[in-house]
Amino acid sequence: MKFFIKTVIILFIPLASFAQDTVRLKHQAQAVADALLKGDYSTLADHTYPKIVAQMGGKEKMIATIKQGLEQMNAQGFSFADATVGSPGKFYKAGTEIHCLIPQRIALKSPNSRIVNNSYLLAVTKDGGKFWYFLDINRGTYSKIPQLFPNFNKKLVIPEPTQPSIQ
Repeated sequence: MKFFIKTVIILFIPLASFAQDTVRLKHQAQAVADALLKGDYSTLADHTYPKIVAQMGGKEKMIATIKQGLEQMNAQGFSFADATVGSPGKFYKAGTEIHCLIPQRIALKSPNSRIVNNSYLLAVTKDGGKFWYFLDINRGTYSKIPQLFPNFNKKLVIPEPTQPSIQ
């Protein structure tokens, strides 16, 4: 009987830790989505994959670029209505990183319509799931995956980005 109990515990401990990683990942992804809505650019930059931050000239330049882009968007009458993330997909080992896709839904409102974009975030951790970085998979980033992630695991299939819908 003791052998059976030990075996059950050994089999289910990895499942429990995997579930916790999924909860932590979704929580961090939603925190980033919430930061977008609140204008918390520092949190956005902190959770952006480091190579992207470097390509943008560092955290401060990235924040300035985001602010400028959102000011232009607001001047044209657009604003974020909501941003939500779905349940994380399967985890994939990619060199020293772990990658995962998370569905996201971002809605913009304009004076005459609502624009909804359903896409994916590529979640990346370098520390086994304690802290996650994110990359919005859009038309601009989709083609850059091989350059950004030389050890990308090709078993992780990223759907091609779709066009936003106007409602």
